[in-house]
Amino acid sequence: LEERLAKLTKELDEANASKKEAMESVARGESKLNLAQRLTNALSSENKRWAENVVSLREDAKMLTGDVLIASAFISYVGPFTKPFRTQLMDEVFQPFLQTEFQKITGEDGLMPMSADTSPMKILTSPAEIAKWNADFLPADAVSAENGSIVCNTSRWPLLIDPQLQGIRWLKQKESSPDRNLQIVRLGQKDLIRKLEIALEQGHSILIENLGETLEAVLNPVIQRATIKRGSRYFIKVGDKECDFHPDFRLYLHTKLSNPHYPPEIQAETTLINFTVTMMGLEDQLLNLVVEKERPDLAALSEDLVQQQNGFTIKMQELEDNILSKLASAEGDITEDVALIEGLEETKKISDDIERQSTLAKKTQADILVTSEKYRSVANRSSLLFFLMNDLVKIHTYYIYSLAAFQQVFFRGMSSLGSNEKEPVKENMINEGENDDEQNGTDVKENSVELSERCSFLRESITLAVFNYIRRGLFEVDKLTVVAMLTFKIMVNDGKMDAHELDFLVQSKISNDPGNMGPLHEWLPESIWPKIKALENLPRFKGLGDSMQSDSDDWNAWFDIEKAETAALPGDYEKKFTPFEKLILLRAMRPDRLMNSLRMFIGDVMGKDYVMQKPFNMKSAYEETSNKTPTFFVLFAGVDPTPWVENLGRGLGISSENKRFVNISMGQGQEAPAEAIVRKFAKEGGWVMLQNCHLMSSWVPQLERLLEIVAEDAHEDFRCFISAEPPPIASWRNMPESLMQSCIKVANEAPADIQSNLIRAWDNFSEESISSCNKPTELKACLFS
Repeated sequence: LEERLAKLTKELDEANASKKEAMESVARGESKLNLAQRLTNALSSENKRWAENVVSLREDAKMLTGDVLIASAFISYVGPFTKPFRTQLMDEVFQPFLQTEFQKITGEDGLMPMSADTSPMKILTSPAEIAKWNADFLPADAVSAENGSIVCNTSRWPLLIDPQLQGIRWLKQKESSPDRNLQIVRLGQKDLIRKLEIALEQGHSILIENLGETLEAVLNPVIQRATIKRGSRYFIKVGDKECDFHPDFRLYLHTKLSNPHYPPEIQAETTLINFTVTMMGLEDQLLNLVVEKERPDLAALSEDLVQQQNGFTIKMQELEDNILSKLASAEGDITEDVALIEGLEETKKISDDIERQSTLAKKTQADILVTSEKYRSVANRSSLLFFLMNDLVKIHTYYIYSLAAFQQVFFRGMSSLGSNEKEPVKENMINEGENDDEQNGTDVKENSVELSERCSFLRESITLAVFNYIRRGLFEVDKLTVVAMLTFKIMVNDGKMDAHELDFLVQSKISNDPGNMGPLHEWLPESIWPKIKALENLPRFKGLGDSMQSDSDDWNAWFDIEKAETAALPGDYEKKFTPFEKLILLRAMRPDRLMNSLRMFIGDVMGKDYVMQKPFNMKSAYEETSNKTPTFFVLFAGVDPTPWVENLGRGLGISSENKRFVNISMGQGQEAPAEAIVRKFAKEGGWVMLQNCHLMSSWVPQLERLLEIVAEDAHEDFRCFISAEPPPIASWRNMPESLMQSCIKVANEAPADIQSNLIRAWDNFSEESISSCNKPTELKACLFS
């Protein structure tokens, strides 16, 4: 019986064990099924996108050869050029060439290993990386993104052509992490070689800024990457010393010159990258500045949203990489890895939250953009003004300006109108008002009209402020040319003038087959007739030649009038022609009267302030200066700026008597005293005037660097005034480009006519002094003498 009991007990235990094992197996199966469902749910939204990506990647892999060749050509060749020429090179040279060569290999029916719409940016970077660059202050335009991709992918050291200092700002932020330990140096700096050796050995970054057009020979082995291999280590020679070459070492070269001319070896051994701002890129930047000034509430909200969106893009990429990394590194059956699945669920939750917030942020951004775009015309005009300033260096090397200087004038022009007070916009109010009633719609319309008027005033104020800033530094001979350029550029940009018609004014075109002059040969010079026939290519001038032949006597009488610009045109042409078309006619027939007519036209279109200049006022110019901005006087025969500075200084308590003003006439041996007094006054406060700097052209670059150093913590009362004669030829340089960019320029020539002399003389008397005269009537009569 006991044996039977033991047997039954054993069978029961076995049955219970079997039951327990079956139950555990069921539990494991249910747990595994549950985890599998959770894993499926966590990755369900990624399934479709990953499937599409797999197909896309397989197709891209077939095109990789040609796409990489295009990207390599992009990095190697397009860096120094502007956006239009970059596009031309890619679309009209590189791609057609590769397509032709591949076609020869694959045949007409073969598959070319190259995408139909090849974009180098798809190969070189990603949206997440561009978002990170934008967060590091890289401007958010296409050219800047291209430049960033070249800097980060080139195997040669990048040399940034960066007159507006936007590229160097991005680089400083990009390389600011402690592990990069960015060192910023200049040629001629005492510790340049020591810092270079440390960076080479430890794999840090070094930035050589503000280069000229030559490099020191000691840098050649580093720039050429002339490494020496010994065993598994690489060495490079710096001077007489061999240094370890760390694979993480990065060298960045930077110049503020706008159009440098480097020797072929530098161009071959570095990658030149043109960071010069583009017109559209600058317009977007200025639009942000306008909105920031006019609507700081919207600007702050927009900036937060942009930073948030950039962060979302970067975070989403990190989350996707994290998911793929976890799946790739998982071992065994992933449906049993609880930690993995819980991590994926948490990642999915964060991803969904980000996507939801991103959708809301995009809608808010779109609403803000509607309001911001209403200020677009102000930004467009301001961008046009800067590029006009940028082109003036083609007239004279002294006419060169920096973006920072332009922005100061830009803000001054906006501030002169006063602030535009608006009730701050809250984030939760952006989307309100979608169901506004009819009365609300009327208010919005009225606000739009008010805003349009505000923008019109802003455009005019900024334009006048910028022109006055430019005009103060122009030679008399160039003032009419520059104001005409400004007027015509604005009219063409605003659609008020046809660029084709402007060509007839600028070039005075002639007809190759003018035909017979008829009765006009009795009084009209033969050289003018081809110009008249050429004008008939313009719609409004059709039949002009025939009309002149039929009304020969009337046209002869008009042609002989001394002031033809004010006389009425013969026949219906006085009513038919616009003022600008009269200018074109004068350009062809009476070019001797064109200058007066041009002044009248500009005065009517732009205002009298653009053709009648007030006498130079030293006090007004001083109000625009700062302890960081020098003032540059152009020296002319019979003009001495010293009394202007001395008289202003005495009124402000700064003079040579109290040892707060020092005037140094530069010459041999004056370098050290000049540098000493600049350092002293930058620390203690005072004015220094350095005259005749054109005699010390080899030393002036040192002065420019010294002013840049002392400006970092200069005393509020420190001012530096510089004077120099202009070079004999307008295209020659006798002053450093970077110094001229930052200076406030004053070119106050001696009056050349009676009217200018009288205006300048009367400007010495205030209204109070004239009113206090014993004989005011007789005194004012002098104006008509």
